[in-house]
Amino acid sequence: MLRIERQTRLEGFGVIAGVDEAGRGPLAGPVVAAAVVLPEDIDIPGLTDSKQLTKRTREKMFETVQKRAKGWSVGVVDSSTIDSINILQATRLAMLKAVDGLDTKPDCVLIDGNQPIDWNGRQKTVVKGDSLSLSIAAASVIAKVTRDRMMEQSDVLYPGYGFGQHKGYGSAYHREAIAKLGPCPIHRKTFRGVREHLDKIKPRASDGSTTFQMSFLK
Repeated sequence: MLRIERQTRLEGFGVIAGVDEAGRGPLAGPVVAAAVVLPEDIDIPGLTDSKQLTKRTREKMFETVQKRAKGWSVGVVDSSTIDSINILQATRLAMLKAVDGLDTKPDCVLIDGNQPIDWNGRQKTVVKGDSLSLSIAAASVIAKVTRDRMMEQSDVLYPGYGFGQHKGYGSAYHREAIAKLGPCPIHRKTFRGVREHLDKIKPRASDGSTTFQMSFLK
């Protein structure tokens, strides 16, 4: 899991950040990216792609990465921006925000997937990087846990949709709730499964972008 990092250091790059995202596919909520700088030759047994970990293990890894990383940062792009610029560009923007938010500035960033970001520095895209690079795996855990917690907050703000369970993904329960209740402010209104029900939106006093409490990150 450190082979890519070691090879990148041999190329002359000392500070390396792994970058990954969570939330490209859901019908609701933000896309969240994280950037993580790990110490050289760190060992975190069991750390891998967040999707392969149980919730309990992800939570433990979240705390471990926060404590042991040299630096980490989160970038969030909300559903209204996703609708404005599309999910691919929103994902790239969230990744850029995460990298720009690092206090420990990287010489090179390793990005999960095959899409580079608009960052003025050296970067490498790594397909399936969250299972090949420890830095990217660490970022995947930070991004996933952060987004899951944000969606749990949304479950309180917008009851009835089940955000705490499915985290905004298109489960049968979620799709039925959209059909019954209509989309809420954090639904992605350009996504199939939501846009068909836009006529059911009711005026809400709190309509608009949701402000999330991010204190759980510290």
